[in-house]
Amino acid sequence: MIAFDKFVLSNGLRVIVHKDTSTPIVAMNILYDVGSRDEDPERTGFAHLFEHLMFGGSVNIPKYDEPLQKVGGENNAFTNNDITNYYLTFPKQNLETAFWLESDRMAGLAFSKKSLDVQRNVVSEEFKQSYLNQPYGDVYLLLKPLAYKVHPYMWNTIGKDISHIQNASMKDVKDFFKKFYCPNNAIMVIAGDVDTDEIKKLAEKWFGSIPKGRVNKRNLPVEPVQKNPRKLSVNRKVPLDAIYKVYHCCARVDKEFHTVDLLSDILSNGRSSRMFRELLMKNRLFSEINAYVSGDLDKGLFIIAGKLTDGVPVAIGMEEAEKAILEELKKVQENIDESELEKVKNKIESTLIFSEINVLNKAMNLAFAELMGDAGKINSEIDRYRAVTTKMIMQQAKEIFKETNCSTLYYNAKK
Repeated sequence: MIAFDKFVLSNGLRVIVHKDTSTPIVAMNILYDVGSRDEDPERTGFAHLFEHLMFGGSVNIPKYDEPLQKVGGENNAFTNNDITNYYLTFPKQNLETAFWLESDRMAGLAFSKKSLDVQRNVVSEEFKQSYLNQPYGDVYLLLKPLAYKVHPYMWNTIGKDISHIQNASMKDVKDFFKKFYCPNNAIMVIAGDVDTDEIKKLAEKWFGSIPKGRVNKRNLPVEPVQKNPRKLSVNRKVPLDAIYKVYHCCARVDKEFHTVDLLSDILSNGRSSRMFRELLMKNRLFSEINAYVSGDLDKGLFIIAGKLTDGVPVAIGMEEAEKAILEELKKVQENIDESELEKVKNKIESTLIFSEINVLNKAMNLAFAELMGDAGKINSEIDRYRAVTTKMIMQQAKEIFKETNCSTLYYNAKK
């Protein structure tokens, strides 16, 4: 049970406080309700660009990292389809330094041409290194627009085309900041040996005067039901052939999510999972096989990714590999043993319990739960997984694993 207090400043900033006296380290997590799904289709990659720009200095603090490092703190950030998340950890006695740093960049980022040019180049290089020059790096640049035709999940967080970032104007950047980086579009969580009254005073002192931004109402296009299978075959300089099959499934906020998540675990979580046992160990068709759920806040994807064993001929190998995957997907629709389900439930329960040891994990999880509607949901996650039955999983498998609902990528290694 994770106990917490919650209050809201007059400018709309939601603040959650979790007291943990077991550690001298305090975690601050600030989640901004903006991800790549919120971008203009002609100006993609901005959410990720801002993840970088926010470390480029604010009006009163030219170098964000320096003051934090001087007080023994660490920080980082990440961006995905749905959120941009900034987090830092620091010794308890330096709590106010964190409030000073985060409030200053929320209140006024330093929009300099130099900073924008530097970060544009950094993101451009990241695009080349991580997506273009990395083996299998462009898989999701290919898969996402294959699976999505209207929803903004069709582009990656890095952006649809790197030219969007390279051509970003100062006005574009300032408009994006003003729209999304405001207190009423953020959730702040403080976890550690802290008192709520102290956090209230600090939050009011440092964040209370930051003006409220306009309320952003999402009106994203709904992805239509896929009615025909889609296939794409490419050739790349990689060591092994690979196959990717993605199926449309529920959103993270849907009641079916926990069922679908357990379905993915039955298929590929651990050495006793079905796909590992049958496709990798027994039949040796794959050197690596995984199944997982994207967990997006809008309708997401159930992803199956496998690298074939070396030496399997391309023409026969791909077909044989795909057939073997489909056979496992058919089996899971027909029968699941109670002990098999209990095993994956126990695994997920232990993972959730262990995640509650670390104050930063708790801060992140509380922020995300609050974004989904209620931070208190963090305490019912195990119960939601426990309530899933074998019948519920088989039903979801039948609904999801239709070939008309599938996009397949053959990723052929050039011979």
